[in-house]
Amino acid sequence: MKNTLNCSPEHKKYLGKLKRKHIAVSAMRWGLLVLIIAVWELLARIGAIDSFITSCPSRIWETFISLCEDGSLFTHAGVTLYETVVSFLLATVFGTLIAIGLWWCDTLRNVLEPHLVVLNALPKIALGPIIIIWVGAGTGAIIVMALMISLIITVLSTLNGFMEVDKGKLTLMDTMNATKFQKLVYLVLPANVPTIISALKINVGLCWVGTIMGEYLVSRAGLGYLIIYGGQVFRLDLVMTSTVVLCVLAALMYACVALLEKLAYKKFGKA
Repeated sequence: MKNTLNCSPEHKKYLGKLKRKHIAVSAMRWGLLVLIIAVWELLARIGAIDSFITSCPSRIWETFISLCEDGSLFTHAGVTLYETVVSFLLATVFGTLIAIGLWWCDTLRNVLEPHLVVLNALPKIALGPIIIIWVGAGTGAIIVMALMISLIITVLSTLNGFMEVDKGKLTLMDTMNATKFQKLVYLVLPANVPTIISALKINVGLCWVGTIMGEYLVSRAGLGYLIIYGGQVFRLDLVMTSTVVLCVLAALMYACVALLEKLAYKKFGKA
């Protein structure tokens, strides 16, 4: 606040312009969403679209209230959220540790990196039957599916950031007889806070995709299960309601990662 009060009139004008632009963008963003919902509802009410096929906001809201009243929404949403968060944490931790190991050992990196690229290109859904046989048709299979989708991306993106650390700084630490561990702790990891945060943001989407994909295959509970069940019995309101809840949960999880990003930049500074 002190810095803002002491800044020049030109700088205050610039900050005000940025604030007005941010408010305008936010207003247009929410306005677009409201407009889409209103047009969707209007088209359904005048019969321009078949609400049985496309559903509509009012029917989605009624389905949402019904699911909340019988408690089934919280059960299914809780199952999907649990599976997603567990796979997200596992992918982040193990992905970062594997990337550190590959950065640490050049030979290991040269041997495994091409295989990781090939595995990343492999459609993970093709491994679904194998995962079910190995892990069983349950929560474990769903978490493994989500983990397989997000883990390799975490490894490759984080490793790429590690390898792009300023060579001059590494040479300087060599002249100071720094150990590999000291380089990692004092240079590589702090320099790659943006890279790790970026990997977290990517993992949010990938873990949700992997979880829903796994629930399509084996789940008897969860939002993915509701979507499949709703499609099978032609309850499109249930499908759309589950999809909307899924979007809201994914947005909240992304917001948590964005908050973590702000805290990390506040502590380590922006690269």
